[in-house]
Parts: sequence; structure tokens; C-alpha cells
Amino acid sequence: MRLIFKVLFLLIGTFGFAQAVDYNTKGGYAVEGYDVVSYFQGQPLEGKKEFTTTYDGTKFKFATKAHLETFQSDPKAYLPQYGGYCAYAVAINGKKVSVNPLTYEIREDKLYLFYNKGKNNTLESWRNESPNELVSRADKNWEQIKN
Repeated sequence: MRLIFKVLFLLIGTFGFAQAVDYNTKGGYAVEGYDVVSYFQGQPLEGKKEFTTTYDGTKFKFATKAHLETFQSDPKAYLPQYGGYCAYAVAINGKKVSVNPLTYEIREDKLYLFYNKGKNNTLESWRNESPNELVSRADKNWEQIKN
């Protein structure tokens, strides 16, 4: 019986049924249902149910069919860094913290999202410190916590 469970576990891992990254899916969708392509056009837009796809076991919504098709042609180009968790929190303490999807930065063609509630806007902290150093720290921390 144990052998059967081990074989099933190995098959699931081998065929990619488990998602590779833990995405922040508050509300059931990555980036709380915001259209990840729209960020790169300078205006975050809420996605619509009729323009939905699944990538890496995670649902994404888009504002238009064109944005959906753009994402499908090169999903990795539009994925939020650190699974859509707060980039600053990942860098500073290696924690997965939810974000405000309207608090973001595009840096070197990558989407970074941030926590912003009350007087705590981590995007401001990110910009006031050394963003390039924080990216390096977050990249290292993410390797430890991404699954």
C-alpha cells in the first residue's frame, strides 16, 4: 500500500500536477483578479470572468481578449514577481504578505506588487531604500519560500 502512495506521489510530481510556485490568489485569482498585462501598459485593470485562463495551476483574469491572448503567448513575461506577494516583505523578512493590487512597480520589465494599508505603503519603503539590493535579497529569499 505504501508503495502505491509513493508511486502516485512521484507521478504527480513528474507530470507537473502541482504548481511550481505558491501564487497569492486572494479572491481565487492571481493579483486579486487584476489583469497582469494591463500593468505593463501603465494602467492596472480588473479582469473579467469571460477572459480567464489557468497557468501553473493558478487562475488569471484579463480585461480584454487581446490581453488574454498576449499573456498566453508568453506568460512568464507578465507574471508578478514572488508569486504576487509583497516584494518588500519577501526582501526584508522572507515572508509572504498580501498586497494592494494598485500599489506596484515595473522594474526592468518585471511586475512587483506591494502591501499598502493605512500609513504602511511598502512601495515607498522599497523606493527609499535600495531597490536593486532589495530585488537581490528578495530573489534569494523567494527561493526558500516559493513552494
